[in-house]
Amino acid sequence: MNRVFVLDTDRKPLMPCSPARARRLLRDGKAAVYRMQPFTIILKYRVDPNPQPVEFKVDPGSKITGLALVGNFPQQGRVVLWAANLTHRGYAIRERLASRRSLRRGRRGRKTRYRAPRFLNRTKPKGWLPPSLNSRVENVSSWFNRLLDRVPISECHIETVRFDTQKIQNPEINGVEYQQGELMGYEVREYLLEKWDRKCAYCNKKDIPLEVEHIIPRSRGGSNRVSNLTLARAPCNKKKNSKTAAEFGYTQIQSKSKLPLKDAAAVNATRYAIGCTIQSVGLPTSFWSGGRTKKNRISQGYTKDHWIDAACVGESAGQVTITEGYRALHIKATGRGTRQVVRTDKYGFPRGKAGRCRRVKGFQTGDLVRPSQPQGKYAGDHVGILASIRASGTFDVKAKAGKISANWKNFKLIQRGDGYDYSLSAV
Repeated sequence: MNRVFVLDTDRKPLMPCSPARARRLLRDGKAAVYRMQPFTIILKYRVDPNPQPVEFKVDPGSKITGLALVGNFPQQGRVVLWAANLTHRGYAIRERLASRRSLRRGRRGRKTRYRAPRFLNRTKPKGWLPPSLNSRVENVSSWFNRLLDRVPISECHIETVRFDTQKIQNPEINGVEYQQGELMGYEVREYLLEKWDRKCAYCNKKDIPLEVEHIIPRSRGGSNRVSNLTLARAPCNKKKNSKTAAEFGYTQIQSKSKLPLKDAAAVNATRYAIGCTIQSVGLPTSFWSGGRTKKNRISQGYTKDHWIDAACVGESAGQVTITEGYRALHIKATGRGTRQVVRTDKYGFPRGKAGRCRRVKGFQTGDLVRPSQPQGKYAGDHVGILASIRASGTFDVKAKAGKISANWKNFKLIQRGDGYDYSLSAV
């Protein structure tokens, strides 16, 4: 379980405490709840801050980015204090932009509402990223600023590159020696594991030892290029022998091997933008390779997960403690509504009326609320996210018990919607 963030009465961040200690402080009246997600308490007295150093670590991803806070204690060493998987909505943004573009072009073709095309009169600033990619950068930046207000972060570690770091340590190394070192093979294997979904290309078995295999064998003129490499179990590799993948009965592998990695391209385009945004705060920031992260994780016997990779970023993560049964926070970016004034049908014609207001009776979609049902199937108190609101005052809530509809008078606001949805990972 994540530790609880603590602020003093002046809202200065203190060292996170255990959930048990937070419960005692709340029970004794020495603290109050400051925010529900991520759970933060504020003390009712001043404290002289003298915290241990806390490291903020990021494992950027195309769909999910791992975040971790690691504390360095004199007795316990490095311990994971807080971790989360941040799910992006880049692909949803891309689909909405494509839909808007098709509707606008349709209007131009039908001449129902002419809008002159603008293709040659636009300038893009330096470092511009498409909205679908920029959303990933802004999500990480937003959460870094939130954690900076709640935890005394001393330094940052970011996974940005996927090449061997031997050249940095020894500039004179060259030739075959450059490929033979402590991290040899980690980068190509990591690329292949992502490309082939960590499965055997021939039997589709997952979470087993895999070997790097040539689609066209070297004895048949195949090369060592990545486009000619795949992953296979040892029995499948042995059974294939000197046949090509097509001769072995897997003609689709040859075509799949040349497909581009969209996720890898998204990470390559955003990883340095994320690093520069975090570095601009002024804290000591270092950048590390994915090979180093994987080596740290495997050497400590941890399973594959984004937040675990984030905790293992950097040279200092060779010994980091993750308590057994640890449950990380899952954060999903949901956005803050839509700017579209009127909905349209599949032909682009207006459908329905324009939205009148965003709030009803002080509530809006995305708010964390506590509905109290006096009777019926869902009688009792519940906690959930407002899924929809109506001018009549009847709201729908997405709770653990299911979808609940109730009158606004039975609702109590817990926390305003911030564009994210929260849940805990399974044990």
